[in-house]
Amino acid sequence: MRHDPMQTILSDLLERVDGVAGQRGHLSAPRFHDEVDQIRHIARAFHIDTVEALAGTLESALSLHGLGPVVLSYLDFLRDAIIAAMPSADKVARPLALTGAGASVTPLRA
Repeated sequence: MRHDPMQTILSDLLERVDGVAGQRGHLSAPRFHDEVDQIRHIARAFHIDTVEALAGTLESALSLHGLGPVVLSYLDFLRDAIIAAMPSADKVARPLALTGAGASVTPLRA
């Protein structure tokens, strides 16, 4: 079986988004912004345009609204965009993701 570097990059992005969502109540606004900026930079470097655009929009929303509830919607959009870029076999096999501070578990939408 061959190693697919794009699959590794997409998995890393998904883990980053899940990590930010899981720590949302514990991250400061500047740290949250840095994490989203890293996601945007990775997406730009590998030409994952939808993810890059959504991360940029999330950064703007953070500037306007802070860490309000709108953030979770953008994180969901980011997850959906990353999953859409994955091969179909990996879309089905993704684990559950924690949202908020780990208080609730929501299944991924494939």
